[in-house]
Amino acid sequence: TVRSASKKTGGSTQNTHTKVRPKHRGWKVQDGHWVEAGNILVTQRTLRFHPGLNVGLGRNGTLFAIIPGRVVVTCEKADLNWDHTWVQRCHGFRKGTEFYKKYFNIIPEKQHQNFKLIDQI
Repeated sequence: TVRSASKKTGGSTQNTHTKVRPKHRGWKVQDGHWVEAGNILVTQRTLRFHPGLNVGLGRNGTLFAIIPGRVVVTCEKADLNWDHTWVQRCHGFRKGTEFYKKYFNIIPEKQHQNFKLIDQI
């Protein structure tokens, strides 16, 4: 007797074993929105966005609000701290040139009224 195949030959599917979850990086809060202190504004791997007024930079590149207020995103000339390791890694080849980057700023809703006059010496 001759034995024949019970199934036809078929190709194998690829990448069925990988279940990589997305990281959901990018803007978390849009321009003009209200945020509280500590809210995350942006998650990023490289310095696409820079911290501006009342915004902090986390160790993993996350931008977060320091005080409550309204988010304002501006495009400004890059004035960077060239000693920072993130700046050296991401923009080291641009040192000495003029370029623009997006800055996240937090504008407080109510301005503080505790100004003090300083006498001139």
